[in-house]
Amino acid sequence: MKTRQHAKQLRRVQRSRATIFGTSKKPRLSVKRSNEHIEGQIIDDAAGKTLCACHDREVGVQKATKEMSRKVAIAYAAGKRLAEKAKKNGISAVVFDRRGSRFHGRIKSFAQGARDGGLTF
Repeated sequence: MKTRQHAKQLRRVQRSRATIFGTSKKPRLSVKRSNEHIEGQIIDDAAGKTLCACHDREVGVQKATKEMSRKVAIAYAAGKRLAEKAKKNGISAVVFDRRGSRFHGRIKSFAQGARDGGLTF
């Protein structure tokens, strides 16, 4: 049974996905955040394939700074790692899909890490 919060989350995802579509030239970078983890996938929606993915478990635990908490630092490192994987696959430009989450905190840090890693969006 879905909770009310989960139903609201699904509506936000559907609303944002109505306008975001990844192609082979410019795939979609989808970021999913839970309370403990964050993961990103680069998806070609035209072919229906995931081109590369990165989970925060692949990244070692980073030391927190005064500006960043530990989770935010890990999200930044995961975004950078995903950008490195994308570069190996020949992907340089993506469309960012935040899946209904606000663009702040760990989502913003993940995006900044991907940008610093070489992705443009």
